[in-house]
Amino acid sequence: MLENFWFNVEYGINHVLDINGYDHVLFLIVLTVPYLFKDWKRVLLLVSLFTLGHTLSLILAAYDVVSVNGKLVEFLIPVTIMIVALFNVFTAGKGAQKERVGVLFFSTLFFGLVHGLGFAREFQILIGRDDNKLATLLEFALGIEIAQIIIVFVVLFLGYIMQTVFRFSKRDWIMVVSAIVVGLVMPMILGSDFLA
Repeated sequence: MLENFWFNVEYGINHVLDINGYDHVLFLIVLTVPYLFKDWKRVLLLVSLFTLGHTLSLILAAYDVVSVNGKLVEFLIPVTIMIVALFNVFTAGKGAQKERVGVLFFSTLFFGLVHGLGFAREFQILIGRDDNKLATLLEFALGIEIAQIIIVFVVLFLGYIMQTVFRFSKRDWIMVVSAIVVGLVMPMILGSDFLA
């Protein structure tokens, strides 16, 4: 029982930290980069909303409530990353910080749903004929949340170092990181099978 629990949690952690599926990491980077350590509650809420959306879509897929075109989802994932990155570029990160619980929070939840659907097929294989799908899903979600908190901490820590030690302005830090992410996701969007 405990062995299964740790397997599922570790699977969730590895899902996020998988170097071949770095789209999840890119999304977390652009979501976190406008913030500082003092904003940790807001960042944690955003990340948790993303996990909630991700988990909801996996639950819907696991219980055969939804079935979505895989090519469309694989196209939408980098599009969601691009939207957040461009939002940072055009607002220099100020839009994310000033915003009350509104568009950014709902869009993060929606993006979580999209990202979860992207993983639904692989997850179906993991749970197979598992009698306790919901427990497996929740253990997996815990692993995702742990990995996301690690990434968020790293992004906040790098932002702190760049802004205090290397004297990057906050605006420049947000713009540079977001522009790099735009450059990384553009080929994902243009190379999508959905557009072929």
